[in-house]
Amino acid sequence: MKVTGFELRRIAMPLVSPFRTSFGVEHERDVLLVRAVTEDGAEGWGECVAMSEPLYSSEYVDAAAEVVRRFLIPAVLSLPDADPYQVEVPFAKIKGHPMAKAAVQTALLDARLREAGMPLAAHLGAVRDRVPAGVSVGIMDSVPQLLDAVERYLAEGYLRIKLKIEPGWDVEPVRAVRERFGDILLQVDANTAYTLSDARHLAKLDPFDLLLMEQPLPEDDIRGHAELARQVRTPICLDESITSARAAADAIALGATSVVNIKPGRVGGYLEARRVHDVCAANGVPVWVGGMLETGLGRAANVALAALPNCVLPGDTSASDRYFSRDITAPFVLAAGHLPVPTAPGIGVDPDPATLTEVTTSTEWIAR
Repeated sequence: MKVTGFELRRIAMPLVSPFRTSFGVEHERDVLLVRAVTEDGAEGWGECVAMSEPLYSSEYVDAAAEVVRRFLIPAVLSLPDADPYQVEVPFAKIKGHPMAKAAVQTALLDARLREAGMPLAAHLGAVRDRVPAGVSVGIMDSVPQLLDAVERYLAEGYLRIKLKIEPGWDVEPVRAVRERFGDILLQVDANTAYTLSDARHLAKLDPFDLLLMEQPLPEDDIRGHAELARQVRTPICLDESITSARAAADAIALGATSVVNIKPGRVGGYLEARRVHDVCAANGVPVWVGGMLETGLGRAANVALAALPNCVLPGDTSASDRYFSRDITAPFVLAAGHLPVPTAPGIGVDPDPATLTEVTTSTEWIAR
């Protein structure tokens, strides 16, 4: 597959409501899209999930765009065949920047699969035609506000509720949700907000029978997570710490995690995400697919990944209207708590040209 060039497109996507986590509040998504165009006229799309500021990880969207522009695209254009698997070799020489790499590789993978007439889900090894959907609920100003939000999401049909937590907003919100809504699938996500010295406090979450406690400690504290797992009954799930299949294998071997959240952008793309899935499956560790407030382009690919056999827990694959009043693709709509897996070639969706133009803030074409 020969690539003639890439388009870098920045779009601004206002959120339907502010989304607050332990590391900050988002009001709008500044999204970098990568479009690859081949000599045969096929094109593929990739979405970079880096945030505007380096708060979730060291990556942020301005830097990701620079890495894509200066290093990743030239590496691809220098290859005789822009195979999405083969680009991993030159990409490996560029340290870090997995979200930037994932966007470029996904665009190539989408183009290749469109040429072949194969859906991404089938290529990855999906076994389901729909996936159960969970929803992530941000930190609220009050417990009554939180209860109203959870009630609304349950009424919409979401099968699992994830509560963002931080010190000062953890035990009481969880208690209130459990007491109000009973035996729902419930989990929490700290986004690295605690330290091992908080173990006794985090153990106060055990009576609420949570599915899991996601990333309570800093991403580089694998040993701390292993020790915390010995002190609490709630299963520990790692997110930020899982940067590759090797990292997943190490965390499992050390007893630091019994569940894994796979985010393709965090591990460098959907091919490595599948490897993480396979490593976890081989070790009997269940996985689920996380989210980064993606548009329909990124959501489509995530749903395809979530259809793999070891993705046995509902992911953060929410419907489009959870975050956006209008998506850039046909919206993903919840049906009986599930989202359909795209069946068209590639990622299975296309952006709407008019909507895409309306939300675009800049474009750049980089040719061979």
